[in-house]
Amino acid sequence: MKRVGIVARPDRAEAAGVVAGLVEWLTRRGRVPVVEKETARLVPALATAVVARSELPAHVDLIVVLGGDGTLLSMARIVGDPSVPILGVNLGGLGFLTASTVEELFPALDAVFAGEIVLDDRMMLAARVMRGGERLTQYVALNDVVITKSAMSRIINLSVSVEGQYATAYRADGLVIATPTGSTAYSLSAGGPILFPTMEAVVITPICSHTLTDRPVVLPGSQRIEVTLLTDQDVMLTIDGQEGLALREHDRVEVWQAVPRARLVRFPQKHFFSVLRAKLKWGER
Repeated sequence: MKRVGIVARPDRAEAAGVVAGLVEWLTRRGRVPVVEKETARLVPALATAVVARSELPAHVDLIVVLGGDGTLLSMARIVGDPSVPILGVNLGGLGFLTASTVEELFPALDAVFAGEIVLDDRMMLAARVMRGGERLTQYVALNDVVITKSAMSRIINLSVSVEGQYATAYRADGLVIATPTGSTAYSLSAGGPILFPTMEAVVITPICSHTLTDRPVVLPGSQRIEVTLLTDQDVMLTIDGQEGLALREHDRVEVWQAVPRARLVRFPQKHFFSVLRAKLKWGER
């Protein structure tokens, strides 16, 4: 891995110093740092290659994301090609995906260059919105596809089909369709189960369902899901909590397993359950 891309969350106070130190560290070791355009503005004096975020995956062999899970999610949707792995480094916040700390950054990179790391392939979801038989837009999500009412709206009605067969209807504040990676995000807050992140599965979790017997449902990753909005009020579709579209009555949201996959770098010693223990304080009294 000769060329290393660098993306940072610009509003983190420590980001500029970490970026400058990383560029210097990589250069001393004969690696070529390639800095994302917005990130480069944090350290104007950097003498290194600078490219737009959308172009970064085509110019590098590895991407280092400095920030939180949101920064990594936005980058994962751009990468597309699983041959470009992502190393997430947490600069604050909970950080399930950016599980490495700043102190672990350089040891992690040493391990990457020595081939002593694990690459976790994570499934992603594709989602598109159909309105009146026409496709409005299409997205890719690493965490989740969420349909939710606005703050002032009443409970919304949703009809759900799986593989073309009617499954159920929900009267709820909304619905989360999550990957195993996203099972520890919004879906978990809504009462969904935690799925092992490399599974091929999808979890459907209602948000504050009006019917107490409604429970999260786990499906094979290959299943195609269709959700039709049956309510005429303010409802939003959001992708990884970062992109979105206002929905109308009778809009249909179609969700299926995407072809692109996210490839995340992990220390062999940092197992999924060690992350859960650290982030969720499992086993502590």
